[in-house]
Amino acid sequence: MLQIALCDDRVEELERVTGLVEAYIRLHPELDSTVLPFQSSYDLLECVKSRGGFDLYLLDVMMPEPDGLAVGAAIRERDKDAMLVYLTSSPDYAVASYRVRAMDYLLKPVERDALFSLLDRAAERSLDDMPSVTVRTRDGVVVVPLAEIVTVENGDHAARYTLSGGRTLTTGTVRSFDEVAAALLAEPRFLRVGASFVVNMLYVDSMTKEQFFMHGGLKIPIPRLRRGEVRQAFLDFMLKRGRGV
Repeated sequence: MLQIALCDDRVEELERVTGLVEAYIRLHPELDSTVLPFQSSYDLLECVKSRGGFDLYLLDVMMPEPDGLAVGAAIRERDKDAMLVYLTSSPDYAVASYRVRAMDYLLKPVERDALFSLLDRAAERSLDDMPSVTVRTRDGVVVVPLAEIVTVENGDHAARYTLSGGRTLTTGTVRSFDEVAAALLAEPRFLRVGASFVVNMLYVDSMTKEQFFMHGGLKIPIPRLRRGEVRQAFLDFMLKRGRGV
């Protein structure tokens, strides 16, 4: 999961960059990302104090006290590994930003391509820390990050993994699909859909009473006797993430 905090005292810029980050998040559901905008550096620090830190901070430099550099120093005192990125209209602040071991800085107005490239780098660091599962295929053993798994299907005494990008992996003979599913269901993003499927809910595009529509065009049927239970589990997951349905 990549948790992002964005802080800028200018409302227009805050809304514009938030929109860009949200567009990136929609393109990368595997990251399980969230972004929380703050117009006040004080509110950001209070949030960090009360609920804990974020993985990535996008901080305007020129803000009312405490300014972005002071905020970065405060964050760095409590979290030596957090990724700090400064948003500035002048490259003169680049040297100062490195005093708190900033990851980088972006010149304002922040451009989509530059921001997306930076978020790719942050996501790569985040994915390195994500859990994975070992899949024993007929051709050998493959270590797959859980974030890349879209669905797993039970069939013909084997399990078929569909991964982001459309790649598939098929295991050798498995004794029980329950064992395959159990390795995934410890992660809240996964949901068992009947006897034959486990789905990563972050890859669900939409849902009807009868089926899930997944990224990439997959359609996963929902057993009639489990429709109420499955729908409620999906709604609860999405509401906890603040995404609605």
